[in-house]
Amino acid sequence: MLEENKAIVRRFVEEVWNKGNLSVADQLISANYSYHDDATPDFGLGPESEKKRANLYRTAFPDLQFTIEDIVAEEETVICRWSSRGTNSGPLSAIAPTGKTIKVSGITISRLARGKIVEGWVNWDALGMLQQLQIIPVLFKAKAKARGAAN
Repeated sequence: MLEENKAIVRRFVEEVWNKGNLSVADQLISANYSYHDDATPDFGLGPESEKKRANLYRTAFPDLQFTIEDIVAEEETVICRWSSRGTNSGPLSAIAPTGKTIKVSGITISRLARGKIVEGWVNWDALGMLQQLQIIPVLFKAKAKARGAAN
C-alpha cells in the first residue's frame, strides 16, 4: 500500500502538474477532496478544484516543472518535498506576466483512501515566488541598499 500511494502522488505531480493532463485529476482525486493552502485561492472541493489550481499556475508558468526531491509514506499519508521552476509568461490572477524565471520549493502532505487523494496540505515559498517576480521587494536587499545610501 505504501508504494502504491507514493506512485499515485508521483503520477499526480507528473501528469497533472508537469504535463498539464488535467483529466488525470479525475482518476487520482476523490470527489470530496479538500485542499489546504493559505497561499492559493480556494477553488472548492474535488478534482475540479485541483484542475483549476493547476490551470492557474500552468497558465502563469507554461513551462512549469516540478521535481520530487523526497517522498515518504506511512499508512495513508504521503509526504512529498518538491521544487519547481518556471517562467512567468502568462497572467497569475491580477499579476501581469513578468518574463522572470522562478524557482520555489515546498512540501505537500497528501492523505489517500481507496486509491485516491482525499486531502492535501501544502506549504510552499509563495513569498519567495513573489520576490523573484519582483512583485514584492526582497527586504534584506532593500535594507542593505538603504544602509549603503546612508553612508
